Amino acid sequence: MKSKSKGNHFNLRADAAKVLHQILEEGQSARECLPLAQLPHKEQDKAWLQEMVYGVLRNLPILQFWLRQLLDKPLKNRFKIVEQLIMLGFYQLAFSRVSQHAAVSETVAACQPLNTLAMKGLVNAILRTFLRDEMSQQGTPNKQIASGLPKWLYKKLEAEYKDVFIDLSTNMQLKAPIWLRVNTRKISHAQFAEELKKASIEFTDPIGHPEAFILLKGYDVTSLPGFDSGWFAVQDGAAQLAAHYLKPEQGESILDCCAAPGGKICHIIELEPNISKTVALEIDEKRALKIKENLVRLGHDADIVVGDASMPEKWWDGRLFDRVLLDAPCSATGIIRRHPDIKWLRKAKDIDVLVNLQKQILDAIWPLIKPGGTMLYVTCSILPEENHLQIRDFLSRTDNALIDKTFYNDSVDSPGKQILPGDQQMDGFYYARLLKSPK
Repeated sequence: MKSKSKGNHFNLRADAAKVLHQILEEGQSARECLPLAQLPHKEQDKAWLQEMVYGVLRNLPILQFWLRQLLDKPLKNRFKIVEQLIMLGFYQLAFSRVSQHAAVSETVAACQPLNTLAMKGLVNAILRTFLRDEMSQQGTPNKQIASGLPKWLYKKLEAEYKDVFIDLSTNMQLKAPIWLRVNTRKISHAQFAEELKKASIEFTDPIGHPEAFILLKGYDVTSLPGFDSGWFAVQDGAAQLAAHYLKPEQGESILDCCAAPGGKICHIIELEPNISKTVALEIDEKRALKIKENLVRLGHDADIVVGDASMPEKWWDGRLFDRVLLDAPCSATGIIRRHPDIKWLRKAKDIDVLVNLQKQILDAIWPLIKPGGTMLYVTCSILPEENHLQIRDFLSRTDNALIDKTFYNDSVDSPGKQILPGDQQMDGFYYARLLKSPK
């Protein structure tokens, strides 16, 4: 995708370098800094900016390898951002459809808005050497660099998924498709399909997902038929399984823990409109507002509570729930193809912290469920310690907890259902359906 806005090419590249610097050097998430960088740009340029940033993040190990070959020593302080700019140039030359001339000249020109004019000669020389030596044609030096994964995650996944690792790492590099979930309270699946056809939207109808469509191109979802009317939500196929696995029934009270941005609670309400009480719990006040926005757009209603799932004594009214959806805080390693910044923001040391938090929340929320009730434990992780090992430990210490036998992977040692990125075009998710003893 090539930008066409006159005079703005180098500003776009400068903005891309800034976002990459914020993510890689300052630890900000793309969700925080990318939308702000996109604000002053036209729609086409916003898409280009995201494509460039995500492309660099997906291919960072090889881009860094090339950088080390051509840069005598690392840049420091205010010039550090020039490293991100050079890697952006590499990405344009090696992986995008941007012309070589534009990739070099406009990336070099971006030194001006970045206030790094002293580096123009260096950037120009490195990009021209990259082209002259045909470095993008020389292949990758090792499997870890080729995978696009950081070393710690590469080692962990290769050990856990050795039989399918090549397919897994390949799928984690691919762009994720856009899944839609039809709001069947507003329009039927068949009617929405007709509306998409009228608008010449290309889509497919995935098996096993009765409310879903997958878009075959990268459309602006806000321009699709019925967006403002709440006809649909954007939600990956793996996430759409949550409401079906929870199996809400008429008259029940349901708690959705860690509920933002609200896709799962909305789907639960759509599947069973006669729930007596729905509570969406979220620790972050700003993210709780996102739940409200989605509920309003889709025409649903739920009680939104801002609170910490590990400390229910601070927000719980004492009334037990029939069913709980616990969408636990996790490494998000299952959605890397959708959010490639996760690879570089998440560190190996974070995993033990997350596992401990998941344990705290499981133990804190379990007493809030009625005897005979259900908890659906969910993560968007593919790491065993957050998933089947976490649930195996919970079952071993919780006398009145049973695993739904339909949710075994292979054996009693591996409770739950693990979906890997790319399985039926879905993100990587884990599900365990836990049943509370009647007495």
